Amino acid sequence: MTPEGGARRTGAPRSASGPRDDPTGTLLTVPMTIGRTTTVPRVLAHVLWPLAVMTVIHRVLIRAVNGSVTNDFGTVYVATRHFLAGEPVYAENLLTVQPHYLYAPSGTLLLAPFGVIDDYSIARWLFILVNAAAILAALWLLMRLFDLDVRSYVTPALILATFLTEAVTNTLVFTNVNGVIFLCQVAFLYLLHRRRLWWSGVAMGVSLAIKPMLAPLLFLPLVRRQWQPFVASAAIPAAAMAAGWALTVDARAYVDKTLPYMGEVRNYYNSSLAGLGVYYGVPEPLVLVARILVVVATLVAVWLLLDYRHNHEVLWLATTSGVILTGVFLVSSLGQMYYSMTLIPLLLTVVLDHSFVRNWVAWLAAYGCLTLDYWESERWPYYGRLLEFSHPTLGWLLLLATVLVGLLWRRTDPRRHERIAPAAAAA
Repeated sequence: MTPEGGARRTGAPRSASGPRDDPTGTLLTVPMTIGRTTTVPRVLAHVLWPLAVMTVIHRVLIRAVNGSVTNDFGTVYVATRHFLAGEPVYAENLLTVQPHYLYAPSGTLLLAPFGVIDDYSIARWLFILVNAAAILAALWLLMRLFDLDVRSYVTPALILATFLTEAVTNTLVFTNVNGVIFLCQVAFLYLLHRRRLWWSGVAMGVSLAIKPMLAPLLFLPLVRRQWQPFVASAAIPAAAMAAGWALTVDARAYVDKTLPYMGEVRNYYNSSLAGLGVYYGVPEPLVLVARILVVVATLVAVWLLLDYRHNHEVLWLATTSGVILTGVFLVSSLGQMYYSMTLIPLLLTVVLDHSFVRNWVAWLAAYGCLTLDYWESERWPYYGRLLEFSHPTLGWLLLLATVLVGLLWRRTDPRRHERIAPAAAAA
């Protein structure tokens, strides 16, 4: 399809305006023109742009500014104010169910500029705007990574779909830093693909200095024997940690108190297998078996995906990153639903040939881990509550299973399996 059609810029000739012949008698395609001058892509752009813009405005200026009972920024603001004043940062009571400050001294150092602002509301609004801008920048980079025309209707469609998700909505409403982490992830993938290896390490290093969520993605340059990303990925967090540790009066409390707490499995707002098991009282051996199976499934999927790293690099980067992070969310001590924002690159592979998400099962999984729908039911309270608490976990499991089954299905038939050796790919 042409750039005007909103798809990949391939230089292919424009398709015919009328429907294709269909021997079954069923209309397969929508005509690309409406009347003499108006095209379907143009109509879609007219429809989607106002929807996208108004949705972003609503999420940022209404939902996010209104806030929620859950307020992740409150602890950040208090901690950074204490940090700048030379007061203890890690002195809060971790036994409550309120949001806690869990960032390392390196993260405190990078977040400290928000503590300089005396007005809490202004600091929070700025934090919301920074994360919203980071999400939009990440989507722009994703379109460049996938070679999509930013002037097409795909741009508002992607923005609209992203800002309608629970991941983006609650990141902004809870005022969390995950928007910045998402930008670091996409920048890391984009720069790896463009062979800007030193800068890819900078993107990863900044994210690791704030939180270690993306650390498993260093597998991508490791398997390709690219050492440059590891320099900044290690140097930036190390330097930030050293400076933050020196300036934090109770830095030792982070190791003695906060780290052990982060290793515990909590039974609220936790969609990991361990969290769901604790909440429903599942015996620990069964939870352990489930976690081991997920680890095995993740490793097998990552191994099978290696066949795509030479001749379908973008597909490999996006799918492997999504599979790795999905496995981490499931087996870690804490998996929260809005982490699913980092799975958007995997879902966007739907525009690529050989994609593993061109099926309804993958999008049922996406619904499970990205929906804003509330599943509590007055008519069926038990089942509604069960779905409400488990649908993120089920979505992650189904997404991982979909990719793995697709890989195994292709591997079993030489006609579906494509393998190119590094030498052949280089040629």
